[in-house]
Amino acid sequence: MDDDHGLNPDGTIAREGALDRVTAEFAPVVEAARGRISRAFGPDRLHSAYLYGSVPRGTAVAGVSDLDVQLALHGEPTEADRAAARELESALDRELPQIDGAGILLSSTRVILSELERHDLGFFVACLCTPLLGPDLAADLPPYRPTSLLARETNGDLALLLPGWRARPAGRALGRRVGRRLVRTGFTLVMPRWGGWTSDLDRSAEVFGTYYPERAEQMRLAAETGRSPSPDPAVLRLLIEDLAPWLAAEYASVHGTKTPR
Repeated sequence: MDDDHGLNPDGTIAREGALDRVTAEFAPVVEAARGRISRAFGPDRLHSAYLYGSVPRGTAVAGVSDLDVQLALHGEPTEADRAAARELESALDRELPQIDGAGILLSSTRVILSELERHDLGFFVACLCTPLLGPDLAADLPPYRPTSLLARETNGDLALLLPGWRARPAGRALGRRVGRRLVRTGFTLVMPRWGGWTSDLDRSAEVFGTYYPERAEQMRLAAETGRSPSPDPAVLRLLIEDLAPWLAAEYASVHGTKTPR
């Protein structure tokens, strides 16, 4: 296993992406996103925009990876903002063959910088997001370490997601969402013991498997599903009905549950 634990020299979690890591194939995607975001959300609404995921990490695969965007708005997101985001997602997916889908998250700067979100959305912006437009909110957030508190507040709500997953019809979108969330939760379950951070699905599953070898194969399957969902509905059932309930219970036992929102 790679010895890189994703930390700065002082032991805090390093920001994982950067615009200079974007590969040449995805550079036009980033520029298209920059221009379209600026046009869709003017300066009165948009405080800053960020990329996250495989594109700013430089690991995106053409035709397979999606484009992930976080927008920080001056005010709380409105229905008009959400409609603009959905339209923008569709346009980017339709016009850019390099990506398989686009997702845009909307949050206000107030919420991102709030005490309640300090170890969840705040951490996400400060460490997992790469600035694309506007002032970087990371300047107003603290450094982070791989602690049990961070684990609890980032992924300690898995049990709350299970009823919604079970109610939705199986498909690529659900498979990708479930796979990624299970891998992230599995990784943060062991993160304090491992003492580092990664968002790479395969590496996360590998780290998890060293602590829970009896569940390692299921977590590798979750990583594969998060990247390229299987058309076999039995795969999704296995993840939702077997791995997920066990993981939620183990997580609550080790770290507790996330502070209610």
